[in-house]
Amino acid sequence: MITVLPLDTPGLGDRSYLAHDGSVALVVDPQRDYDRITARADAAGVRITHVFETHIHNDYVTGGLALARAVGARYLVNAADEVSYERTPVRDGEVVEVGTMRVRALHTPGHTHTHLSYALEADGTQVAVFTGGSLLYGSTGRPDLLGPRHTGVLARAQWRSARRLAEELPDEAAVYPTHGFGSFCSATQSGGVSSSIGAERATNPALTSDEETYVERLLAGLDAYPAYYAHMGPANAAGPGAPDLSPPEAADPAELRRRIEAGEWVVDLRDRTAFAAGHLAGSLNFGLDGQFVTYLGWLIPWGTPVTLLGESREQVAGAQREMVRIGIDRPAAMATGTPADWTGGQPPAVLDRAVFADLAAALDGPDAPVVLDVRRDQERAEAHIPGSLHIPLHELPGRHDRIPAGRTVWVHCAGGYRASIAAALLQARGHRVVAVDDGFGTALDLSLATVPQNTATEADTEEEIPA
Repeated sequence: MITVLPLDTPGLGDRSYLAHDGSVALVVDPQRDYDRITARADAAGVRITHVFETHIHNDYVTGGLALARAVGARYLVNAADEVSYERTPVRDGEVVEVGTMRVRALHTPGHTHTHLSYALEADGTQVAVFTGGSLLYGSTGRPDLLGPRHTGVLARAQWRSARRLAEELPDEAAVYPTHGFGSFCSATQSGGVSSSIGAERATNPALTSDEETYVERLLAGLDAYPAYYAHMGPANAAGPGAPDLSPPEAADPAELRRRIEAGEWVVDLRDRTAFAAGHLAGSLNFGLDGQFVTYLGWLIPWGTPVTLLGESREQVAGAQREMVRIGIDRPAAMATGTPADWTGGQPPAVLDRAVFADLAAALDGPDAPVVLDVRRDQERAEAHIPGSLHIPLHELPGRHDRIPAGRTVWVHCAGGYRASIAAALLQARGHRVVAVDDGFGTALDLSLATVPQNTATEADTEEEIPA
């Protein structure tokens, strides 16, 4: 009997897999902190003999090479991938035996040119396929991460790859993708926690649409992806080593202040409610209760030292673990406790919070505030608050000078998490800010937001807000 154990990484929206026959095991697309994999293998009493990569990842630093070295396993990477380390090259159609399991490599380009899927066979039956960034649950991997020159070709290849999987595998075969659980590697939002070839054949756009329709809709639906992706491919091709998860040095209040004044990032890991109630002035808020590492990696100037503030060492350790997954290997320092422990006797700073009903009242008042929408372009196109300024969160560090000085800025997103990140960034730069901590559906219910009639025209005019 074959057992497949998924290992979720919610902060990145990815899954890794451990599959075993009760004796030996294989691993597919392991994350950098591979100790989670070895712990599952130890608990199952199995030995890892093979580690497979579906592709050179763009959204995280792999733990595959370090895991394979640690356990003495073969490390299988597409023979066509240019890498700087020794691996076991694998090619389309090649079959690898792992205990009683047989794994067949299938070239499924689309997410990357050299992408492989792996069909898993047991007792003569193809029971599953590990699809990486190819066929996802109700979607496919995005084809634009290698640059615009490749996007059109890869989009068409992705359609053909999905068709190949559906043609060569039985309906009963389980589908195990790496992306699609909130990952920005997914072309569109992907739903569900399990699926099969038959289920995807009935619902996945790549399998229900003709090529032209699929490509047109796929390309039209693509939105921004995190800036740190640019660093992941080179890191994975170079061969990342094992992460260092030992605690960083502790920093006292004077050291924290020095780092902030030097332009380093001091990141408060607490949730946005706690941060708003009191925090170290100049610190930034990336709460561990949301997509912490995605947005931290997206916004930070790459290479900037990061100091972590948390309520406990466990909270800091959780953030550190997430950071190594995208190649931020060592925090510069840390501090734990409460804002009173970090401020050196100074009163903590506070951040005003509100809901959309409060914003509606403020807009009716004599001194209308600046309303800043930090959602992404596609969210904005669906509905927005008329007259609001639109700067997607990932563009805010480079465009905050577009925000009028001397006026209160009310910041909103779709639910509150990104608004808190943006509000802290602006507050650290001297703006008076109110973070709207509310679901955007409330703005629609209040008729505060409307569906634009001409998105392009309105977007052009709405960014021209007088100082």
